Amino acid sequence: MNSSESHTVEHEVDLLVVGSGTGLAAALTAAEAGLSVLVVEKSEYVGGSTARSGGAFWVPGNFLLRERQPADDADAASAYVEAVVGDSAPHERGAAFLEHGPAAVEMLARTTPMTFMWAEGYSDYHPELPGGSAVGRTCECKPFDASRLGAHRSRLRPGVMEASGLPMPVTGADYKWLNLIARTPRKALWRGMKAMAIGVGGLARGREYIAGGQALAAGLFAGAIRAGIPIWTDTSLVRLLVGEDGAVTGAVVDRDGVRTEVTARRGVVLAAGGFDHDTEMRRKYQSDRLVEHASLGCETNTGDAIAVAQEAGAAIGLMDQAWWFPAVAALPGGQPAVLLAERALPGSFIVDRSGRRFVNEATDYMSFGRRVLERERAGDPVEEMWLVFDQRYRNSYIFAAGLFPRQPLPQSWYDNGIAVTATDPASLARAMGVPADAFAATFDSFNASAELGVDHEFARGASAYDRYYGDPTIGPNPNLRALGSKGTLYAVKLVLSDLGTCGGVRADGSARVLREDGSVIEGLYAIGNTAANAFGNTYPGAGATIGQGLVFGYIAAKTAAGHLSFQGR
Repeated sequence: MNSSESHTVEHEVDLLVVGSGTGLAAALTAAEAGLSVLVVEKSEYVGGSTARSGGAFWVPGNFLLRERQPADDADAASAYVEAVVGDSAPHERGAAFLEHGPAAVEMLARTTPMTFMWAEGYSDYHPELPGGSAVGRTCECKPFDASRLGAHRSRLRPGVMEASGLPMPVTGADYKWLNLIARTPRKALWRGMKAMAIGVGGLARGREYIAGGQALAAGLFAGAIRAGIPIWTDTSLVRLLVGEDGAVTGAVVDRDGVRTEVTARRGVVLAAGGFDHDTEMRRKYQSDRLVEHASLGCETNTGDAIAVAQEAGAAIGLMDQAWWFPAVAALPGGQPAVLLAERALPGSFIVDRSGRRFVNEATDYMSFGRRVLERERAGDPVEEMWLVFDQRYRNSYIFAAGLFPRQPLPQSWYDNGIAVTATDPASLARAMGVPADAFAATFDSFNASAELGVDHEFARGASAYDRYYGDPTIGPNPNLRALGSKGTLYAVKLVLSDLGTCGGVRADGSARVLREDGSVIEGLYAIGNTAANAFGNTYPGAGATIGQGLVFGYIAAKTAAGHLSFQGR
């Protein structure tokens, strides 16, 4: 024992889980299997990046989907995952996810107070591929009463997608329609009033309803409290304990400055997120052009678990990957505002430094990011991105999750060069600093395509996923409308943000960590964003990141308990 650990105390459990986001699924599974469990969390809050997310999970074949769309069988889901992932990740990872996903969701239904719903119509991200579903496989937690956490309520990590402080738990399904409040007021108001009724009605009964990632994290936390699972916050991972045979037998953690040696008889599960906020790692493995701290992952996600696993001999993979997400550039000291529906809505398009479009703006956010990085790696960097739109667009839709229709863009955006405005395309091009001739040609070409309802250049609106966030009152293509060449035009500067990195420790179909030679490090498991993405460089559907975290948490705990032996297909 070295001098820095002279005050080490000892603790012993069956399973140690590092991270309190989807790591809680591993903890709940282990506790249900009769194992003693300890969860350690680096930050002061419980919930991880899960609590900051939209909260959806993509797990094909779960009991909700079997009830609502029985024709969507396991073969279709398998064909889709194989088509989307290809050879960018080991086949056994996707096969294990599909095989054990339904049981993982059933475990959550048993061990937590949560109830779930299907986000009907939220298309898979690539529904045109074999096995893809245009009606979608995404589910989410129904609004959850956070008062169930009791004295632990203050320990839940705050969210980033709350409804302006109102007692209004907005689900992902609500968001789609609330965003269209100026275009489809009857449906949007009905969804809003229903959410408000749940929130206000809950307060009248002493309840606090929350939605999205907050609801999912709170539900997992409530399940852990009910199971008596201890969660040590403000506790960081220092190093793994490794026996002479190379097996992991526990870990040393730092709890409020006190080193604790935790013996884990059945193993250690690394579920501590990725390296979202380690700028050196991100620039080494991903891109020198990434904006520092543009990630929406937890601020404590600095790659600690990945580095500690490497010290124990773990291999890493897919380190160039993240759950990319285009966003409005941040104000000094602030964070980017992600753009989801905004990019798909008609009356807008995106240009790069050349003044030209370069992507289907409505594509899923990970594919968008991949396109930006592909350009950079080909020696033709995008450098700057601008979302261009007209006054009709600004009058019609919520923008950047906070600006209501007709509400002016913040003056601070103009003052900091994030937004510019003009009354004609040429003047807007000069304000953006892009070539006026190229931008004018792009403007005219986009408008001509929009008039026809067909984007010949990038096929915007051809996919069911594109159309999900389109404007159903616009035809023939809900994603396309010509911009007015007269009147006020706007451009807002974008950056490439993300929901967290998704490259990390290599693991097999049982979530067991692998060495470079493919051998297993016994007693060590990796899930969530600490592990290399089970879907390779792709994103099959909304909630795939949380879905694989939950499922591989279940798989890891079942394997550690000796209840599962996955052989692959």
